[in-house]
Amino acid sequence: MKVLIANRGEIAVRVIRACRELGLPTVAVYSDCDRGARHVRDADQAIHIGPSPAADSYLRMDKLITAAVSTGADAVHAGYGFLAENAAFASACRDAGLTFIGPSPDAITVMGSKTGARRVAMRAGVPVVPGTDAPLGVDASDRDIAREGAHVGYPLMVKAVAGGGGKGMRIVESPDALLNAVRNARSEAASAFGDAAVYFERRLSNPRHVEIQLLADHYGTVIPFVERECSIQRRHQKVVEESPSTVVDPHLRRRIADAASAVAASAGYTNAGTIEFLLDEDGSFYFLEMNTRLQVEHPVTEMVTSLDLVHWQIRIARGERLTIDPDRALIPHGHAIECRIYAEDPDEGFMPSPGLVRAIRPSSGPGIRDDGGVLPGYTVPVFYDSMIAKLIAWAGTRTEAVARMSRALQEYEILGIRTTIPFFLWLMREPDFLGGRFDTTYLDRLLAARRGSSFSAFSEDEERTIAIAAALDAMFHASAALNGGGAAPARGAGWKITARQEALR
Repeated sequence: MKVLIANRGEIAVRVIRACRELGLPTVAVYSDCDRGARHVRDADQAIHIGPSPAADSYLRMDKLITAAVSTGADAVHAGYGFLAENAAFASACRDAGLTFIGPSPDAITVMGSKTGARRVAMRAGVPVVPGTDAPLGVDASDRDIAREGAHVGYPLMVKAVAGGGGKGMRIVESPDALLNAVRNARSEAASAFGDAAVYFERRLSNPRHVEIQLLADHYGTVIPFVERECSIQRRHQKVVEESPSTVVDPHLRRRIADAASAVAASAGYTNAGTIEFLLDEDGSFYFLEMNTRLQVEHPVTEMVTSLDLVHWQIRIARGERLTIDPDRALIPHGHAIECRIYAEDPDEGFMPSPGLVRAIRPSSGPGIRDDGGVLPGYTVPVFYDSMIAKLIAWAGTRTEAVARMSRALQEYEILGIRTTIPFFLWLMREPDFLGGRFDTTYLDRLLAARRGSSFSAFSEDEERTIAIAAALDAMFHASAALNGGGAAPARGAGWKITARQEALR
């Protein structure tokens, strides 16, 4: 099997690594601005697919299929985002004789529709958040919209039927705000997903967002995994994930896992997927949606189960049976936390911070995993999602995992662009986060209370000193490499560490 990765960035690098471990050759695709990207360098082969805008490259099914056929690939992995949950793309792969490493087009169609997935969950006997059971298309009248809003009740959520990642979503507190929220959600959904249909859900008070990763083979076996806690969200977008949840005991875990398995079985689902739930304060849980793909946060599940989900995606696509012990999948070994590192400036409202990555030194050490997607010399573009890496910390307990994450964040060096690392360092010290006392509204409330305070641990002068030290350190190492590959002088690295330690005092 030769695999074309129909994606870019860190997820493309992740899939390439899994393929290499399985002995499978890989093909990367790239747009104009990604010509020198890491995933292009890491793959066995790479092919250009068009201009920088995603609509002209990574979202062009025809170009991706042509790239696969012309390079002799016989399988396609779409990662997440772009076309990963597009049933038409999965069908196009199948029609071209390519194996789509993911669920069937029918399963994507049914579960990719938020309203369709709700019906599947109800058929499986799984409770759903009260809401509309049919989409409200662009032809729905203002009267229809008002009537459905009154039926669901306030406060409610307007959500894109084909949505994800917080896009096409609006909170509505009262009837007079409904029509404007629907218009805005439709516009955003049409731009992001090509589908302006929306639906309504009742907004629960202070829920947790927990999810169950699962794998399903072609022989009827469904394996659910220990839950992930995804309540740390900014504007409905996950930024920190962990496993297991601090509020889920073994009995509740089994109940949620059984519900997730029932939904997947009812949909005839195969390959990797995730069932998302809202968890109420009284322990009640409600089906929210299904993501018919690999999740951004899949590494925390891998860290607490010692299983490789991408390996299993490929093995299932090749027709292999699942041989994972179901009990092993539901017993967490230690605790894992993931921080999504974005090229964003947290001191400027998390505005994107594209630009040249002058130097990068990821964290390492015991229990640390870096799923990175950029190399020094790469220019982070403005055309795509701004996530450049995921930092994952594992330890025996949550307290130890948080401490390990804090250490790793302090060691992570990226020069040339602003990132969310200072924000995560701040969050790791927050009392309610440390105590596991949060819900889906926690982070937005916490950020609002800061009223624009800086996240940086350093003054501008200190940051300048550290940047200069890091640049000199890089020059020392480059000089050593050019002069025979010997060890670089210790002075540069030592100065940088000292500068950082002094700034933190």
